[in-house]
Amino acid sequence: MIQRGGEIVIRMLADVRRVTIGPLIGRTIAPGTTVYTDEYDIYARLPRWGYTHHTVCHAAGEFARDEGGDGFDEIRVNTLEGSWSLRRSWPRPHRGISQERRPLDLGPFELVHNVRRRGKALLGPLIELLVASRNPG
Repeated sequence: MIQRGGEIVIRMLADVRRVTIGPLIGRTIAPGTTVYTDEYDIYARLPRWGYTHHTVCHAAGEFARDEGGDGFDEIRVNTLEGSWSLRRSWPRPHRGISQERRPLDLGPFELVHNVRRRGKALLGPLIELLVASRNPG
């Protein structure tokens, strides 16, 4: 999940059933938020869960849609699609990541994306995060 212009939240789930993904959405996305997704049927429940929901239909070749007729694609999932594109290239220098180690790989990717720093510039935010985790409150 990603907020446009904001942070990404990545969780590896055992499955994508309603009982698994519903609580994660509830903990991560504030009620009343407008959520943009593909047409996967689990997301059809979003309005019942308190969200405004818009979809694009990848099966029909749709990746963005101009609903207002103003030339601006209001309905799109490009932000998340772009993040996944970066995520796929992340383990290449290591010749891939095994499925068992995948959860260990997702955290660093999430951190780097959210602090928007690379290389040595990442060190400061990483130390701040580590100090904060040792001294909660």
